[in-house]
Amino acid sequence: MITGKNYIGFQQSAKGTTSYRTFNPQLNIENQTIFTEATSEEIDEAVALATVAFSSYKSISGKKKSAFLNAIADEIIALDDKLIKTYCSETGLPEGRAKGERSRTVGQLRSFADLVREGSWVEATIDTAQPNREPIPKSDIRKLLVPLGPVVVFGASNFPLAYSTAGGDTAAALASGCPVIVKSHPMHAGTGELVASAIIKAAKDTGMPNGVFSNLNSSGIEVGTHLVKHSQVKAVGFTGSIKGGRALYDLAAQRDEPIPVFAEMGSINPVVILPKALEHRAENLAKTYAGSITLGTGQFCTNPGLILGLKSQALSSFVEQLSLEIMQLEPACMLHPNIFQAYNNNKEKALSHDSIKVVANYKDEAQPNYASQTVISVNGDTFLNNTTLHQEVFGPFSMVIQCESKAQLEEIISKLEGQLTGTLIAEKNEASNYSEVVSALQNRVGRLIYNGVPTGVEVCPSMVHGGPYPSSTDSRFTAVGIHSIKRWVRPFSYQDWPNNLLPDELKNENPLGLSRLVNNNQTKAPIE
Repeated sequence: MITGKNYIGFQQSAKGTTSYRTFNPQLNIENQTIFTEATSEEIDEAVALATVAFSSYKSISGKKKSAFLNAIADEIIALDDKLIKTYCSETGLPEGRAKGERSRTVGQLRSFADLVREGSWVEATIDTAQPNREPIPKSDIRKLLVPLGPVVVFGASNFPLAYSTAGGDTAAALASGCPVIVKSHPMHAGTGELVASAIIKAAKDTGMPNGVFSNLNSSGIEVGTHLVKHSQVKAVGFTGSIKGGRALYDLAAQRDEPIPVFAEMGSINPVVILPKALEHRAENLAKTYAGSITLGTGQFCTNPGLILGLKSQALSSFVEQLSLEIMQLEPACMLHPNIFQAYNNNKEKALSHDSIKVVANYKDEAQPNYASQTVISVNGDTFLNNTTLHQEVFGPFSMVIQCESKAQLEEIISKLEGQLTGTLIAEKNEASNYSEVVSALQNRVGRLIYNGVPTGVEVCPSMVHGGPYPSSTDSRFTAVGIHSIKRWVRPFSYQDWPNNLLPDELKNENPLGLSRLVNNNQTKAPIE
């Protein structure tokens, strides 16, 4: 049952006077449940509980954390149709998408459960003492990764499950030993409350401390601002717009004790199609990219918003075919009227430039909140001279840039802001003639795709979902996969510490059987 209340640790609470409802964009009506925004008192209580919980949760065994994470996954599955129906009613997304995202969310939780149960992720590193070393003795020094403290996670508008309440940020933070306070996204507060109830039940059933998780409702920016400024919050996770992510980043930097904000923000994901590929595969590529541009109504952070090629008849044929293919597709529902309106506003700004050519702009009447797909074309000089064209249009929109030369193509890529992905479409042996272009792409993106589409992010250890600013606030980390746990930890060393007082990960006898780096040798053997 959805109550509209906040979860302050294990208790539900609704002390505030500010209320709101979610919206069904498919039916173009408000949903029935009334949600109560968290008060300052409730926020402080949630953070206080998380701080107390951290004192014990940070040292809880990997086996117990694994059981907790697996229990969350089980409870999410147990929500069954109630979760799927609520998800669909708050997003306008189809049932298949909801079930797919639920599977991804459960898979992420189980992957972190496996990671912490095995335990070597802490990167235990040991350099034993050398008391007879000349000219000075060497101390015994041992290092591992330790959790930062209470983490605030902001729910994402476009992924109500995989990037929100029990999504990747939350799963990684809980796996690391950090309590989590979720600032629920107002567009899918009901979905968030259901998932929060699953986390709370799992926490109780597996003996986790009260305060290991809280879920706070919020209709505006006040709750998020309060959380980021709170002195006992130690890190922030965010997925959303550049404007929102940068605002949180600046707030965190202005604190007396600045804290890290790991924000995954906007991206236009440049796609470079080389000449031979255009000559041989223009029709197939047009069909593929029409589908990629409109997938999920263009509401993916990996949407191909920029397609680049060298000016030629083959590129003109591709553009013509892309127009034909994308105009055959029916418009689809966006997540919310506000997102629909923002899409139209940003699209109109792009269309207002004198030097652009409208390649495709769906004009038939569509239902409310249904986005009309649009493709425009522009020459390289115009794009270079108008930085406003470099900005993301969140929705089913893409821009084709017709470059005069290989040098201009490289220049355009080099002057792009940081991106999550870059894609190279090439025929066999063609890419080797464009090494400078490939190098320019590598300098601007976190993931480079060959002969594919950027939409779709596989959850696996090798995946990098991040990139140079502003695609993310710290390009050294990924927001997807088990290595995303490294955002919520810091390295910590013990020097000359008694063996019996060391954490199990660093003890001589290696009771956990971890793979450790001992005197520069990777081993599971105990230290004699």
